[in-house]
Order: sequence, then C-alpha cells, then structure tokens
Amino acid sequence: MRFTIKDGILFSSNTIEDSLPISQIPAIQPPPLNPDYQYNRKLQLLLTGKQLLLDDIPFPLNEIQSHYENGYVTYRQGIVYKGKQPACARCGNKDPQWFASYPCARCGETCRYCRQCIMMGRISACTPLVGWNGPVPDTILPANNSQWQGTLSQGQLEASNRVVEAIHQNQDHLVWAVCGAGKTEVLFAGIETALAAKKRICIATPRTDVVLELTPRLKAAFPEITVASLYGGSEDRHLFAPLTIATTHQLLRFYQAFDALILDEVDAFPYTVEESLQHAAIQARKQVSAIIYLTATPNEKWQRECRSGKRAFTTIPARFHRHPLPVPEFVWCGNWQKRLHKDMLPANVLSWINERLQANKQALVFFPHIRLMEKALPILRQFEPTIEAVHAEDPDRKEKVQKMRAKEIPLLLTTTILERGVTFPNIDVAVIGAEDSIFTESALVQIAGRAGRSKEHPNGMVTFFHYGKTEEMIKARRQIIEMNREGVKRGLLDR
Repeated sequence: MRFTIKDGILFSSNTIEDSLPISQIPAIQPPPLNPDYQYNRKLQLLLTGKQLLLDDIPFPLNEIQSHYENGYVTYRQGIVYKGKQPACARCGNKDPQWFASYPCARCGETCRYCRQCIMMGRISACTPLVGWNGPVPDTILPANNSQWQGTLSQGQLEASNRVVEAIHQNQDHLVWAVCGAGKTEVLFAGIETALAAKKRICIATPRTDVVLELTPRLKAAFPEITVASLYGGSEDRHLFAPLTIATTHQLLRFYQAFDALILDEVDAFPYTVEESLQHAAIQARKQVSAIIYLTATPNEKWQRECRSGKRAFTTIPARFHRHPLPVPEFVWCGNWQKRLHKDMLPANVLSWINERLQANKQALVFFPHIRLMEKALPILRQFEPTIEAVHAEDPDRKEKVQKMRAKEIPLLLTTTILERGVTFPNIDVAVIGAEDSIFTESALVQIAGRAGRSKEHPNGMVTFFHYGKTEEMIKARRQIIEMNREGVKRGLLDR
C-alpha cells in the first residue's frame, strides 16, 4: 500500500508517482480529533487497544480513511527503519535473518516483511498498523462484579492483598506460588478491584489449554462481565471486553490496551525463549499500568532479584491443604540408556513401577526424549498392558490424559509435556534419567509438583532416577525444601 501526504495528512494512493510506502514516510501524526464527527461504534469496539492490519478490519478502506482524517484512527509503520536496519513494530524483531522480501502487488516494489510474526498476518514495509485514537467504549458494569464464594488460605490471602495493592498502585509484582497453591483464586480480588475502577484487565498465558481451562472459571466467578477468550481460531477475536484471557501470542494484536496485565507461567515455553512474546506483553499494557507475574518456578535471575530486594514479590510457600510439598528422592539407576538399548530397564526402576501396580497406585513416569519413552513402553506393558505413553505430537494426547483422570490407565509415561497444567488427585511421580539437560530446575520442580496436590491424598512420592546427580536436580530439591521451611515458619503448614 502506498500513501501520499497533503497538508500533513496521509492519503492512500494507487499510483507510484508522488507516493511512498508507509515505512518511507518519516513522521505520521494523526490529525486533531473532530468532536462533531459521527464515528462508527463497531469500528471503535474493534480497534480500541489494538494494532491490526487492514486485512483484519472488516470495514472499507474509505471508511477507515475518513476516521483517520477526523483523528479517530491512527496509522503506524509496520516496519520501522533505523538507518538501513529494519525492525518489526508489532513483534519487535530486529534480526535480519527473520526478514525476507517479495514482489509486492500493493506498493509495486520489492517489499520487505517480517517472518517472525507472519502467523498473525504478513506485516511488510508498506503495511500500516491501524489503531484507535478516539474515546474508549463505555462499559456498564454491575455493582458486584464477582460472584466467587470460595475462601482463601492464609498464604493465598496475603498474596491476594498484594495483587490488589499492585493493581491499585499500577505497580509490578511477582507472585511466587508453589505448584498447587491455587494461583487462580488469588487473582479474583485483584480482577474485581480493576473492574470496579473501570480498568481493562488481561490474563495472558503461554498455552492454549490453560486459556480453555481458565475461561469457564472466570466466567463463573464474574458471570455478568464480558470475558474475551483469545487463542488461535477463537471466535472472540474481535470482541471488546473489560476482562480478557489470551495466549501470549494473541498479545501481538494489542497496543497500549490494558491497565493491568497478569502474566501466568512466565517461566514456561514458549514465552521464555521468544523475545517477540515478551515484546508483545510490554506493548499490550498502557504506559501507566500494573503487571502481575505468576509462577511456581522463577528463573535464577529473578530469584536473585527477589532475595536482594530488587523485585517486589510475594511467596505462597504452601498448598491450601497445609501439607508440605513432596521432597524428591534421588535414586542412582546406573547407565539406564545402555540397558534400554538391550530392551531392559534398571532393576530398581522396575521395582518402583511394580510396587505402584501392585498397590493400585497411579503414577506418572517422565522420560527425557520420545524415542526413549517409546522404547520403554513395550517393556513395561509386559507387567500391565494398559500402560500408555503420551507426548506433545500425540494425536490422542487429550484422550489419554482424560483416561488417566478416569483411572483407566494405571501408569502413564510422558515427556515434559505434562510437567505442568495437569492435576491427578492421587499419584506418585518418577523421572527416568533426571540427569538429562532437558530436566532443568524449573522442569523438575514442576514435575515434583504433580504429586500430593489433593486434600485427600497430600503425600505423593517423587523419585528422580539418575545416572549422576546434576546441579539442576540439587537446586530443584533445595527450592522445594526451602519452600517447606518457609511454610512452617509462616504457620502455613501443619507439620
């Protein structure tokens, strides 16, 4: 797409003569707001707090242009140049390897585009990002936003109060809560505080399945509030809502939208490895806003910042049922991979599994790699043919997890795909090959956190079978022990 400038106002152009791609226009100031202009309220709802491509907007270009000329719509460059170096305004990509060029029919030139965020629609040198500059839509909220009737534990209540304060004061805050501490319930008072102040709030999480799990819980807690649930293929994509729950990828569509942003599982893939998602989170919040981070396993840098006082944080070191976290036991199992190549497993591993089968106790058994897990499966099925294995690419993954919940599977082999986000009420947990580099401190703490989650069965066993202890194993166990000590010190554990 090409633009020409007349009296400081951009106009779209279909001719190459006397026009430029938007990336070559140095300064784009929106015209002053015309208070007498009758703006389209559907366009207002669509664009408020967003940065969208023209292809994402189901309105004709002449109507969008009219809103721009009257100060209600903004155009921003999709690709920004600093000298000759491009940067993507949407995802923040500056790596030359993630840019490519193609002959563009819209601008008639060889046009550079960003490959990093192409799954959200192609953004190129002639692409404007379209946003809203007019008044924010009115939202009529009920007198009592929350209908949640539950009670919080002492640890949850302390964290909840800090979340409320951070949202009220537009501050950053980390909630460091052990696995199974009930982080979602901790958020309800903060969400209610934001809604009462007519603040727009978003909960973002790296994984779609967490969005799908949390959406009905939020709708039940806030039944009279419009809740937008955003993920790939979501029908709520164009819905304006005071309360949004989204995957972190969906934040790429937002621009200075939220007064409060809650980032769940900030230590989880892909958020930790994709800088574009971290850029999206920064862009999605307003310049004056609150951000709440939730995690059971902050990285080492954040842990140091917490200990040194550089980062505001609250810990919930105990689960609601007031029993300590299961502490992993380290068990040496020799060169287990060598034995596995001979279609055998170490005797102590087989003994551990047999004990669970004989006691009718369900278990999760983690392996570092799919091929190793799949080689172990037929060996273990000799003991019990209903044993199953699951991994990220397994088309029957959801069905197998559901069968495990229904107690139709006695023992489930898995990769790190089940290290978080699943709850089984009464299981033991084993890691085969805990020395593998894929088992970081964070992963091992999360894996250990699968055991002992329910009030009825709070004492699950966790065993790390290894061929040599690693620093990550030691740090994971130390973190769990320290949380238990803090729980005792704060009177949050019964023993």
